[in-house]
Amino acid sequence: MSTLLDIKSSVLRQVQVCPSFRRRAEQDPGSASANLQEPATGAWKPGDGVEFFAQMRLMLKKGEGRQGLPCSEVPLRSGSPPPPEPVDPSRGLRALTPEEVEMLYEEALYTVLYRAGTMGPDQVDDEEALLSYLQQAFGTSPEEHAEAVEQVRKAKAPTYALKVSVMRAKNLLAKDPNGFSDPYCMLGILPASGASREPSPQKEQRFSFRKSSKRSSPLPAKCIQVTEVKSSTLNPVWKEHFLFEIEDVNMDQLHLDIWDHDDDVSLVEACRKLNEVIGLKGVSRYFKQIVKSARANGTAGPTEDHTDDFLGCLNIPIREVPVAGVDRWFKLEPRSSASRVQGDCHLVLKLITTQRDTAMSQRGRSGFLSYLLLLSHLLRCEHPAEEPNSSSWRGELSTPAATILCLHGAQSNLSPLQLAVLYWQVSSRHHQTRTLDYSYLLGLLEDMQAHWEEAASLPQEQEESLADSFSAFSEFGLQLLRQLRDYFPATNSTAVYRLELLLKCLGKLQFFQPSFEICPFETELNMDVAAALKRGNREWYDRILNTKSPREQPASQRLPGLVALADTIYDDLQSCYSVYASLFHSILSVDFFTLTFRQLERLVAEEAWVLTEELSPKMTLAVASGLFELYLTLADLQRFWDSIPGRDSRSLALAGIHTPFLPAVKLWLQVLRDQAKWRLQGAVDMDTLEPVDPSSRHSSSAATAGLCLSHIQELWVRLAWPDSAQAQGLGTQLGQDMCEAIVFYTELLRKKVDTQPGAAGEAVSEALCVVLNNVELVRKAAGQALKGLAWPEGPTGPEGVLPRPLLSCTQALDDDLQREARTVTAHLTSKMVGDIRKYVQHISLSPDSIQNDEAVAPLMKYLDEKLALLNASLVQGNLNRVLEALWELLLQAILQALGANRDVSADFYSRFHFTLEALVNFFHAEGQGLPLESLRDGSYKRLEEELRLHKCSTRECIEQFYLDKLKQRTLEQNRFGRLSVRCHYEAAEQRLAVEVLHAADLLPLDANGLSDPFVIVELGPPHLFPLVRSQRTQVKTRTLHPVYDELFYFSVPAEACRRRGACVLFTVMDHDWLSTNDFAGEAALGLSSVSGVARPQVGGGARAGQPVTLHLCRPRAQVRSALRMLEGRTSKEAQDFVKRLKELEKCMEADP
Repeated sequence: MSTLLDIKSSVLRQVQVCPSFRRRAEQDPGSASANLQEPATGAWKPGDGVEFFAQMRLMLKKGEGRQGLPCSEVPLRSGSPPPPEPVDPSRGLRALTPEEVEMLYEEALYTVLYRAGTMGPDQVDDEEALLSYLQQAFGTSPEEHAEAVEQVRKAKAPTYALKVSVMRAKNLLAKDPNGFSDPYCMLGILPASGASREPSPQKEQRFSFRKSSKRSSPLPAKCIQVTEVKSSTLNPVWKEHFLFEIEDVNMDQLHLDIWDHDDDVSLVEACRKLNEVIGLKGVSRYFKQIVKSARANGTAGPTEDHTDDFLGCLNIPIREVPVAGVDRWFKLEPRSSASRVQGDCHLVLKLITTQRDTAMSQRGRSGFLSYLLLLSHLLRCEHPAEEPNSSSWRGELSTPAATILCLHGAQSNLSPLQLAVLYWQVSSRHHQTRTLDYSYLLGLLEDMQAHWEEAASLPQEQEESLADSFSAFSEFGLQLLRQLRDYFPATNSTAVYRLELLLKCLGKLQFFQPSFEICPFETELNMDVAAALKRGNREWYDRILNTKSPREQPASQRLPGLVALADTIYDDLQSCYSVYASLFHSILSVDFFTLTFRQLERLVAEEAWVLTEELSPKMTLAVASGLFELYLTLADLQRFWDSIPGRDSRSLALAGIHTPFLPAVKLWLQVLRDQAKWRLQGAVDMDTLEPVDPSSRHSSSAATAGLCLSHIQELWVRLAWPDSAQAQGLGTQLGQDMCEAIVFYTELLRKKVDTQPGAAGEAVSEALCVVLNNVELVRKAAGQALKGLAWPEGPTGPEGVLPRPLLSCTQALDDDLQREARTVTAHLTSKMVGDIRKYVQHISLSPDSIQNDEAVAPLMKYLDEKLALLNASLVQGNLNRVLEALWELLLQAILQALGANRDVSADFYSRFHFTLEALVNFFHAEGQGLPLESLRDGSYKRLEEELRLHKCSTRECIEQFYLDKLKQRTLEQNRFGRLSVRCHYEAAEQRLAVEVLHAADLLPLDANGLSDPFVIVELGPPHLFPLVRSQRTQVKTRTLHPVYDELFYFSVPAEACRRRGACVLFTVMDHDWLSTNDFAGEAALGLSSVSGVARPQVGGGARAGQPVTLHLCRPRAQVRSALRMLEGRTSKEAQDFVKRLKELEKCMEADP
């Protein structure tokens, strides 16, 4: 027990660099309570520690999602339908008058009744079905419908025409010697009267412009058209367009020949001249006249062959031309079975009407306008407003409606570009009255863009109409963008996708802008979008501000609402960055995030500046708490901007916003200090000092303390105070507050465990083990938390190095907690001191007749049981700490046992030596326990030395005494002074020459601050030099640096000087005339190293050898251990040696 008291007293004597937090708390025990005796209105109450930290956790949780930049795409949390967009019936096309509806109805009926061409597989070929659909679409009664149909049937049939575009041919036969041909096309309409009849069964024959068809009626020459000749090619490209009037759409045919031209005269010119001739009979005669005319104007000789070669032909019945037209390759046919042809011809055919007997045509309404009105009417019928999920409608018309529109578009000779323009105009207007799917509108724009690049420009009237539709749609889109957050919330994946499509639609409008002679936009569209977004941001901000923090309220009531407003703005900016920004930038080149961040940041900064100025004079704990939370969000906003590459928060309106918040932050951190202590006190009061679960070894209060420290560290990281000087003050104070709280917690734990009654006979207290684990846990947690409080000490401050004030706090706290851990460890092991002494005494009293392992077995069993309990109850660090304490207790117990037994048998010491080695192996546990270096240090060395000496003879102990003197070194080399000597052995005279030269820096042992030193020179050990007496120098008075230069001779054999432990011992004494001489220091020099001892000198002088400087010292513990061994011996040699040494010790002062 005295050992434990020694350990405790030595620990308490340690001096720390930073004042102990334990002493600080003890010196001012009422400081914390004094500050909280009269809390302000709305302040946290002492019992609210749990509530305070719960609210702090909410603040930290809020900041968890604000670390760094958000992902480019946040997880969309909803796949529900998007919010409905605003619709306005007045934004659609104007309503038709009853008369216009009647004319449109007639136009639709006329289109169906006088349709021509072949219906496609996806079209309705049933006339009655189409008429029935129109009756339903226009809402007419059966009688009205029948009457309208009858009137249309009586109308004059339209005039039909066939548009033919000869595009190209490929893989034609080579007719010229150069391996190519000079192809041209000759095409025309074969009227019903001239159409080829059934072929003769004897010989298959096809019509050709060159062969006579023996027509009974004349064929007008204007029905024949010729393309240009393309020289030297088998894959000609013409891209020529022709229009042929059709007399009978059911019987007429389109005939086309391809010839290889062999004349130099233009066939086109000859054909044009013959088109002025009428009344010729037979197709063959026409062709002959063309050839003759070409030759008459040519230069060819009469003997040359000028006949054009036939390359192939086509016969296409007009009735087989699809209603929607055809654009494909046709395989060339021979004119007879004997003809050899190859290749294909690419034609574009479309059957149209040129004259229509309808009211709209008679009033000059173009087919473009008629189609627009008809499409608008059918869209309204096909897409009713009351239909659920109407916003996902993609313009899928019913088959009858699509068929009627296809018929009307073809008959009205509308180009693909015109049709695309019409669908866009009608659908975009319809979308503003009944929401459509934006992918449908985008598809219409892409279709129009594709045709726009291929076709020529539109007529001015149609272009103006298209420009108006663009303006209306862009105005509608900008209105939606102003309310972006309402109609396209970032948390709705469907709404975000609709926004992407809307932006793509607006982006497509920019493509058409340079193409218009009349520009539909007053400014660049992206500038209009940016202006709409700014206006929408301001409207959204004002709405949120009026909802959460109205300016009419007092400042203290507005504060919570302003915190909520700042949080809402941060969340909105996260959505802007992660969802909206990439869409606007990639599609419209609008930097939506920068625009929005700058605007909202400036607005909230202005609000915060005003509010802090109003609240600063009224600072209470409640206000400080609100301002602290507000500042955290504002700081998050600044860090958000800083985290974006290339951005600098110094240009923000929030720059410097931390200054007015400093008083509130300081006050809030004071509240945090007191709340932490109350929280820890409540945790200790509720603690049962039992592990919280089987997997952990600490109790509930330690978990609470670790959580509090973690929260404080996270809070400091999130605070990230920008001013380094102010951050140092805040961080230092917060670190000191944390340290005081932790020391306060450990003291509470110790008091609690002291008040708990221990179980009778319990050597290992589970409560003490839990407390020790708690201390270790909070020590590590506090160290980690304090490292997290680091701040940069300047622009060049080293990274990863704690600032000096914080490092001092950390070291002081660690010392306090280590001290507390040692105290608890000593308390824990003190319960085992009695048992350990009992088992060690059992070993010492065991008779020599029993084996060593049997004598040690009870102690080992006891240790095994107790350490098993400790291993199950302690964490590894604490287990090692307890093992070290137990190891020290065991060594001290064995040393006491050895001291209590003198002059015993060698078996006694051998048994304890066996015990010591067994304990080393036990505590080392094959590397799982204490390291061997730690086990074999300190008291172990002393014990091992004593055991070894106990087994030695008296002379061996004396030799060890002198060997220890040779090994000892002074801790401070100049503390006791230096002595210079020179030694050598003269083999011829068999004597040892010792020359004492001088000394320096000796201790002042007289009252005058000086000494009267002299040196005693003697050889040892005595049994090696029994006949040699010591010698001494003269006394040098009043000096600390005496000079002797005295030579002494010792007649000794060289062999004795080579023996183990042989040395010359120099003892410096202070001569006193009236009292005993004083010991000043000693030094020993081994004789084996003296010149001439190991090897005889050859021709050496009397003073051979170099001077040696010896540092004086005083006998240390290892020297005295051999002396103690000799004191216990009863032999005369041992007693005489001890007696002589004790006489010398009387002259020695105590070791300072």
